[in-house]
Amino acid sequence: MSDEVTNVPVTNVPVTEVPAPEEEAWFSTLDLLILSMLAGFAVYWLFFKNKKQEQPVFKKLVVQPMAGKIDDPSFINKMKNSKRNVIVFYGSQTGTAEEFAGRLAKDSIMYGMKGMVADPEECELYELSRLSEIDNALALFCMATYGEGDPTDNAQDFYEWLQSGDTDLSGVKFAVFALGNKTYEHYNAMGKYVDKRLEELGGTRVFELGMGDDDANIEEDFVNWREKFWPAVCEHFGVEATGDQGSVRQYSVTINEDIPKEKIYTGEIARLGSFTNQKLKVYDDELGSSHFTIRSNHTMLKNPYLAPVRVNRELHKGGDRSCLHIEFDITGSKIRYEAGDHVAVYPVNDSEIVEEIGKRLEVDLDTIFTLTNVDEEASKKHPFPCPCSYRTALSHYLDVTNPPRVLLLKEMVEYAREEKDKEFLAKMTASTAEGKQLYNDWIIKDHRNILAVLEDLPSLKPEIDHLCELLPKLQARYYSISSSPMVHDTSIHITAVVVEYKTKTGRTQRGVATNWLKMKKPDNGIKPRVPIYVRKSQFRLPFKSNTPVIMIGPGTGLAPFRGFIQERFVAKKNGKPVGDTVLYFGCRHKAGGLYIS
Repeated sequence: MSDEVTNVPVTNVPVTEVPAPEEEAWFSTLDLLILSMLAGFAVYWLFFKNKKQEQPVFKKLVVQPMAGKIDDPSFINKMKNSKRNVIVFYGSQTGTAEEFAGRLAKDSIMYGMKGMVADPEECELYELSRLSEIDNALALFCMATYGEGDPTDNAQDFYEWLQSGDTDLSGVKFAVFALGNKTYEHYNAMGKYVDKRLEELGGTRVFELGMGDDDANIEEDFVNWREKFWPAVCEHFGVEATGDQGSVRQYSVTINEDIPKEKIYTGEIARLGSFTNQKLKVYDDELGSSHFTIRSNHTMLKNPYLAPVRVNRELHKGGDRSCLHIEFDITGSKIRYEAGDHVAVYPVNDSEIVEEIGKRLEVDLDTIFTLTNVDEEASKKHPFPCPCSYRTALSHYLDVTNPPRVLLLKEMVEYAREEKDKEFLAKMTASTAEGKQLYNDWIIKDHRNILAVLEDLPSLKPEIDHLCELLPKLQARYYSISSSPMVHDTSIHITAVVVEYKTKTGRTQRGVATNWLKMKKPDNGIKPRVPIYVRKSQFRLPFKSNTPVIMIGPGTGLAPFRGFIQERFVAKKNGKPVGDTVLYFGCRHKAGGLYIS
């Protein structure tokens, strides 16, 4: 990335000695050697160093500086001071809703409006009633549903405010896009509730509720809704589209050449050095506003515990399938859990994939860099912990295994050096029936990740910092806890199937977390450590132990029930009346059931 040149060899440069008396020579042998080296350097510089593939120039997002205080907690004041009239709130657990919120805020530029993204956990939502003080103001909500119809962690306070509040939202214009999964009973419950409740409080809906289904193609659902949404906004406010703004970069890159090692992130989730200096207090207040933070009602989310792996054993005896029983040691961690809760694991990407991406893009993965939001008033200064190396970003912070979204591929078009690759990408990312079908066939059905795209389109050479800006964040993986603290108070157990399969292109696709966990085995008394935290669940046994229970859990679906059975066993052992406890489990063969022994 640097223009500095070191150790440039100069070869095949003839040095001719001038046959003249020493005192009359214009140039000595040393002079000629120096001149030859300079000439060689000039040739290298002019014809090789500067002969670089032209890269497309992307515009930076232009934002107006805010006149008021940056730390002003009022989002209305921030909007007024920065002359913005669109605010996009998000309730996000895996990052998708946050990503969609950012895209809507960017879209607003094309319609003569100015948007900002906001985390509801960082805002005083009662201020929504003041939104009508701003001309042509619009509040958008990208709300994901988590678990059994629950709000995401960062939208919990917002949900409670909507339930208990009676704020008059007359004059507030709003629209909602909901994110969920149809395989769950309470499909898009949070988005539906927000849409309904805002209207009940007097708000005016400018466009119908959007519904995204993660079991199908949630991005296509979003794009289809968005294409109809903005024309409706134009009609409602009497504004016109100002045209395509082209590719706009949200972050600027800085290469950090002389930075102390202790200032560089190496995989920590939020607090620098947290992996070497564990803090086990309830609240972690040492994060400054200039740092990347993950907001959550569960503070362990931003300060996970590095749990030693006590046990890691295979449950399947023989065959080509793998299911792991893993026990995390939580002795002295202050972590508390209940049967039915979830444990989150922060995984690391396959090093082979990371290395291959570096080779494809011809970059030094150990280069230290920082991505900084060009919007100085944005609450998120960096897309992930910075500064760090490209290797760390691709290993710990970015999702390199899931199929890339249309938006990312659209931004990649200009980086294709061959016209056929450029045309192919442009066709696949076009908002046409043909483009959507091509994306579905070539990306989704063929299970291509970003490395597969780079391999199959060899002329595609994006700038790695731009790719890091666009790739989605690597999310924690949640597992049902398969133990009870009544039996195992110093450990948390999980039951996890190792995911591995062949794609239509002949590539081997592996689950990120389970394949990483598979390697975390205790060896000669050394216990590898894994970053974890516990997320509370509403999935519980009946309060009265004498209530009969029927549990149905095929495959690893039996995981939480293992903890429930342990609890009932303890209750019976302690002399409490225990109702009938029946478990129906499924397996492919009689001898293939989990925990049969």
